[in-house]
Amino acid sequence: MFSRKRLLPQKRADYWRWAIGLVGVLFLLDLGSFLIAEGLWFQTVDFLPVFWVRVQAQGLLGLFAFGLSAGLLLSNLAIAHQHAWTKPPDDADPPAPARMGLLQLLPLTLSLSLIVGVMLIYHGQVAVSHWHPRLSLYGDNSQIPLKFQPELVWQIGQELSTQLWQIGLTVGLAIALLIYPQLLLAGVAILMSLAFGLVISEHWAKVLLYFNPTPFGQIEPQFEQDIGFYVFNLPVWELLEFWLVGLLTLAFISVLLIYLLSGDSLSQGRFPGFSVTQRRHLYGLGGGLMLAIALSYWLNRYKLLYSRQGVTYGASYTDIAAQLPGYTVLSILSALIGGFLLFRALFGAKEKTPHPMRNSPMRNSQKSSTQKPTLSLILHPSSLIFIAYLLLVALVAVPLPLAVQRLIVQPNELDLERPFIQRTIALTRAAFNLDQIEVETFDPENDLSYEDLQQNDLTISNIRLWDTRPLLQTNRQLQRIRLYYEFPGADIDRYTLLNEEGGVERRQVLIAARELDYNSVPAEAQTWVNKHLIYTHGYGFTLSPVNTAGPGGLPDYFVRGIEQVPSSDRIRDSIPLDNPRIYYGELTNTYVMTQTRVSELDFPSGSENVYNSYDGLGGINIGSFWRRLIFAKHLRDWRMLLTEDFTPQTRLLFRRNIMSRVRAIAPFLRYDRDPYLVVADAGNGLGMSDSAAAPTPNYLYWVVDAYTTSDRYPYSDPANNDFNYIRNSVKVIVDAYNGKIHFYVADSQDPIIRTWGKIFPDMFQPLDQLPATLRSHVRYPQDFYRVQSDQLMTYHMTDPQVFYNREDQWRAPNEIYGEEQQLVEPYYLIMKLPAEDSEEFILLRPFTPVQRNNLIAWLAARSDGAGEPSPENRYGRMLLYRFPKQDLVYGPEQIEARINQDPVISQQISLWNRRGSRAIQGNLLVIPIEQSLLYIEPLYLEAEQNQLPTLVRVIVAYENRIAMAETLEQALEGIFQPDSDSPAIVRPVEDELLSPDAEPLLPEGGTLSP
Repeated sequence: MFSRKRLLPQKRADYWRWAIGLVGVLFLLDLGSFLIAEGLWFQTVDFLPVFWVRVQAQGLLGLFAFGLSAGLLLSNLAIAHQHAWTKPPDDADPPAPARMGLLQLLPLTLSLSLIVGVMLIYHGQVAVSHWHPRLSLYGDNSQIPLKFQPELVWQIGQELSTQLWQIGLTVGLAIALLIYPQLLLAGVAILMSLAFGLVISEHWAKVLLYFNPTPFGQIEPQFEQDIGFYVFNLPVWELLEFWLVGLLTLAFISVLLIYLLSGDSLSQGRFPGFSVTQRRHLYGLGGGLMLAIALSYWLNRYKLLYSRQGVTYGASYTDIAAQLPGYTVLSILSALIGGFLLFRALFGAKEKTPHPMRNSPMRNSQKSSTQKPTLSLILHPSSLIFIAYLLLVALVAVPLPLAVQRLIVQPNELDLERPFIQRTIALTRAAFNLDQIEVETFDPENDLSYEDLQQNDLTISNIRLWDTRPLLQTNRQLQRIRLYYEFPGADIDRYTLLNEEGGVERRQVLIAARELDYNSVPAEAQTWVNKHLIYTHGYGFTLSPVNTAGPGGLPDYFVRGIEQVPSSDRIRDSIPLDNPRIYYGELTNTYVMTQTRVSELDFPSGSENVYNSYDGLGGINIGSFWRRLIFAKHLRDWRMLLTEDFTPQTRLLFRRNIMSRVRAIAPFLRYDRDPYLVVADAGNGLGMSDSAAAPTPNYLYWVVDAYTTSDRYPYSDPANNDFNYIRNSVKVIVDAYNGKIHFYVADSQDPIIRTWGKIFPDMFQPLDQLPATLRSHVRYPQDFYRVQSDQLMTYHMTDPQVFYNREDQWRAPNEIYGEEQQLVEPYYLIMKLPAEDSEEFILLRPFTPVQRNNLIAWLAARSDGAGEPSPENRYGRMLLYRFPKQDLVYGPEQIEARINQDPVISQQISLWNRRGSRAIQGNLLVIPIEQSLLYIEPLYLEAEQNQLPTLVRVIVAYENRIAMAETLEQALEGIFQPDSDSPAIVRPVEDELLSPDAEPLLPEGGTLSP
């Protein structure tokens, strides 16, 4: 009987060992399959070294943080268990410090347990927010989490109050900690260590930047540090702060709980006090915690440069005069207190010989079990120092800054804040590259003639009359061919085409890729074979000029149809149209297997389908069983093992979405929302040798703009962004057929991309190595331009007093689109800038004053000549043209109002808006030509049933006249050749309606019906 009872615990232990071992084996198998599968994918795209650097960095950081955290927490719990009271000491012993009775002990231990529960919830939430198991979904743009501090306890408590089950869970955990402290605190230690390891490993990119910094060459004025310190070093120090404060706080509270609950203190109704050994242990942990707090206060000094408390972003007078000295003093005091506590831990009094009755079961139960703290303990010098320290913490937090702000700053705010306003203006302009914008005056002469239009024929012939929205609607009606094809977007670009005279001309066009959307395949046909073996790729694109319409007002296509029919031989000779297969795109979200026994659907032709077999360079060979097994596990698709359609040449193409591909390779970059398709013959200029080239040539490429960003540029105002520094440093080229990816550096002066170039020396190439046929399609990205222009609306004001008063604030004007009001978005134009000799491709946006509707300026970003030697390289240069403030220049809202209030034009629009159809006013474009401005707006007609928009009229406004005609040429003739036989409706503009002092013709935020 005795031996059987003895064997039962041994069997349970064996079962636990087997269970833990099985879980460990399964984890290792899962990790191994993940690393092998991802390694093969990165090898296929030629970025295997990038993958291994990331894996090593993440693995080492995670193991280091987890091991150190778990080691520190568990070892301290073991030490606390060793020195905890096993039985209450006898009352005859000398009283130990901090004795307390049940009324003191219970709320104290319950509060500490609740704090442990709140810490576990908070760090668990942080860990979950950092958990990204799929490489394609991860981008290292996450913020450094806030360190655990008292304010978070209250904040999390408020969040828990809305979730009753979370309250119950937290309280239940707190009560359980009082009953099973040793076991549960060990579990909390493991979970918290896992959380720390995960969070720190996910910030691997910041750690790599820390060890490979590149100086910015610009000094921040307050602490006189190079900007690189804040961008590369400070984030890692903040990460270390988050880790150490959380780790040492948990260690201190856990050990304190172990000691307070030892000796059955709750059941006995009293805590006997701390022994000398226990005090020394707590001194050591408290000293480490105070040193971490000292580091936190020291870093708070630098964080003042990102303050939002003053009149501008960044450190204000109050921050520098009150909080900076306060944080400095608190940091020094915390370090001194921490050093003192560590000294007490190392060299304090030794434990005396235990009283012979310390652990005796005989004790006088009749004596009082409660003993209040004595006045001498409260008046102890150490206690007084700590109380003074807490009072100083409270003073620096609120009262001192508030008093300085109210009594000193507010009566003299402009004078005191002037130097800090100057810092914010200068550093914000530098961070968003606004200081490189050239400023010129654009003084409209209003003497434009028909001869001037003829001399600017390239500009006129490329004025955009087709917006992406009506074009996509038309494409989906007429060019979709089958339900499973989709046009996810249309992009504006320029192409060099042969003209009728045998020369070449630049044409602005809209290009839209015809991709395969498997979700649109009929539900009955959504089988495994169809999904992964047959419906593998999209086919072709449409290419249409932006300024002309075909019969019936429909778009005029240069390239149309599933068979890629060109509009003329000139287009056939200008645009490569062969093999337009899209295996990698914006909608390719499924993985497919090619070179199987099942033929792939290529494209439908009439009532029949054309089939094809992929022969590109993309994909991973899965002909062998072990590779099929690995990817079946990795993709969780066991039918890959059971199918008989695979051959030894079968290849797996996964992660085909172009954004997922580039994010998986370079998660440390931020990507533009609008990748665009380019049709070009790049030859073997993308790094492929003749032997490595695919048997089927490819002419379709995706261009993705990538940005380097930071949220740690001092004094730089982020406005509505989550970053306050940005550069368009990289152009990513993705082969739509082979899936190959290339990164080209577009801004070699950016310190962040130079740092990444040091970390991954073979990853980035200079932009001039991009083939010229692709380089000619590089354009200034709209997302980047939008961020810069939004900042420019405020930070064009460089005078501190003007900035303080917001005297010259700008805004983006509004326009009517359809029947709704919207902001005028940046738009591309081919035009000749003032003082230039030739046309170029630019991105333009007009501005108006905040309280008025007239134009005040327009910003041009140049796109031509990327990668070329100067002066041909004009890419990235920006010019701001400001109108004289004494002159009235009509804004889009004023022109829109006049169009909609003109009785003749509005009557015509009302006739179209009869039942069954509606007129849609398109984008109103402001076109600078010579020293004048043209305003052009297309008008579409759309039936309510089939929603097939057609271009029916073009409205042109110039000076005091508005013309509406069927074509742009007729409208221009109506204004500039009034004596001609143009059928345009020409109307005069009444100046009083356009006066900036007149009442607005359109209510703010309202809509205008015809």
